[in-house]
Amino acid sequence: MLRIAVTYDNGQIFQHFGHTEQFKVYDTENGKIVKSEILESNGSGHGALATLLAINKVEVLICGGIGGGAQAALQQAGIRMYAGVQGNADAAVNMFIANKLSYDPNARCDHHDHHEGHACGEHKCSEHKCGEHNCEG
Repeated sequence: MLRIAVTYDNGQIFQHFGHTEQFKVYDTENGKIVKSEILESNGSGHGALATLLAINKVEVLICGGIGGGAQAALQQAGIRMYAGVQGNADAAVNMFIANKLSYDPNARCDHHDHHEGHACGEHKCSEHKCGEHNCEG
């Protein structure tokens, strides 16, 4: 059994980990989703979100943009992260199970260092090469 969480908003992968209000958590076994549920996070901030996932025995996180502090918190909690993913949450989990998930290990969102007039979530990584500037998400 493998437990996977996805940053979640209305069926889609939410693109800013630190502001995630919901995760969709999937229990998978033998290459299939056997159960899923919505986990409310109340947008607690990256440290609290990593703790919430760890308490709920999540082993893998699929998300959009994520900052360095959140990445460190997830790593400390022993949660494997697949960032820079967009689209339908269920489809992403099925792609992960099939070992075909496209993700960007360099997807980061540093909301403390935006370019003027630019905010996280205003674009998608597919529109540019991640890492070109300080906010991908």
